[in-house]
Amino acid sequence: MLLIPKKFRYLQTHYRNAYKLRYIIMAKVCDITGKRPRVGNNVSHANNKTKRRFYPNLHKKTFYVPEEDAWITLKVCSKALKTINKKGITAVLKEAQDKGMIVIR
Repeated sequence: MLLIPKKFRYLQTHYRNAYKLRYIIMAKVCDITGKRPRVGNNVSHANNKTKRRFYPNLHKKTFYVPEEDAWITLKVCSKALKTINKKGITAVLKEAQDKGMIVIR
């Protein structure tokens, strides 16, 4: 049984299977850097402004951690991917854990 927060109960009638509902509720936050959507404006030629959201460029990636001998799946932005390529997954995971971004068991 999937527990659905009250503010999303109205979606239950539109999405009958919980698999689809899970992706609606999922946060768009990078697991490594903590980047999240920001709010800004669309600005027309006539200088009319309407609110919009700027989303981070997130990718769901699977990484192999040799120290743990395990595969982990993370939602990471493009900047985090570059950092992982430069420093290595182990060092990046340690830094993210020190910052409190992720919890490694």
